[in-house]
Amino acid sequence: MKPKIQDVARVAGVSATTVSRVLNDRGYISEETKRKVYQAMKEINYVPNDLARSLYKNRTHLIGVIVPSTSNPFYGELVSHIEGICNRKGYKVLLCNSLNEADKEKKYWEMLLRNQVDGVIVVTYNRGLVNDNHLLPAIAIDHYLGKNIHVISSNNYQGGEIATNELIQSGCKKIIHINGPSQLKTPANDRRYAYEAVLRERGRDPIVYETPSVAFLEENINVIEQLFREHPDVDGIFASDDLLALKIIQYAEGLGYHIPNDLKVIGYDGTELIRSISPQLTTIIQPVLLIAESAVKVLEQQIENKEFSISETVLPIELWKGSTTQ
Repeated sequence: MKPKIQDVARVAGVSATTVSRVLNDRGYISEETKRKVYQAMKEINYVPNDLARSLYKNRTHLIGVIVPSTSNPFYGELVSHIEGICNRKGYKVLLCNSLNEADKEKKYWEMLLRNQVDGVIVVTYNRGLVNDNHLLPAIAIDHYLGKNIHVISSNNYQGGEIATNELIQSGCKKIIHINGPSQLKTPANDRRYAYEAVLRERGRDPIVYETPSVAFLEENINVIEQLFREHPDVDGIFASDDLLALKIIQYAEGLGYHIPNDLKVIGYDGTELIRSISPQLTTIIQPVLLIAESAVKVLEQQIENKEFSISETVLPIELWKGSTTQ
């Protein structure tokens, strides 16, 4: 049978109320009494009930994080940073990998509510996930979840401008953009809008292909095949995701294109992993660590009922110039 708080009190020679006060750090307790209580806990292998303690304090020190795919380098690096930051601040992270499934996201949201997490960081689309009357502190990263939820994102429009201009300056005549579904509400759509604006300013016609999801490569190969079938004379491609860019390069080389002589490619995200294993890929670097820090900071302000603005935090991007656009 699991030991109870009364068993700790008996072994320590104090009351159960005193043990409770020690565990909850409530009121003055002498160091000698604390030592006896912790020694008794060790002797009988008593493990405090964190949930009960958190309910007493009205804080669980749990943060939920919902992402569509932990296998994607951007999401994986982002989660790693969020967990590290939360750990240093005394929070534990409950990671929810939704596989981009709306029903799974909703079940995870309900599970986090049942576990009374202090707040949630969401990196997914709002497909009925939350409504404007939700009470749980929440932050969205690169997605619009509702008018009452603060958004953290990088400067997607500037990123799209830089990427498109990089291909133009590299001599590309026919530049195509490939991105995720435009009907979903996300600041990432600004990459496409910037691409279209830059080309139109130069009197060129934008050509855009949409993939079912940038998070899962196996769903995108048909779109890549269609792009090259319909535009074999393409000489520049701006992909809205690094993995998508690398898949395009792989497919193009299989068709006999030489990178960058026949085709120049630029990606987006610029994670440490991609820059480490494929430094030749020209890409737009999102400040993943800064995004994670900003998300935790604003979420903590909500949790502590501090004043903050419900708006959007836009962070700077930079160009990583590899050999795929030279």
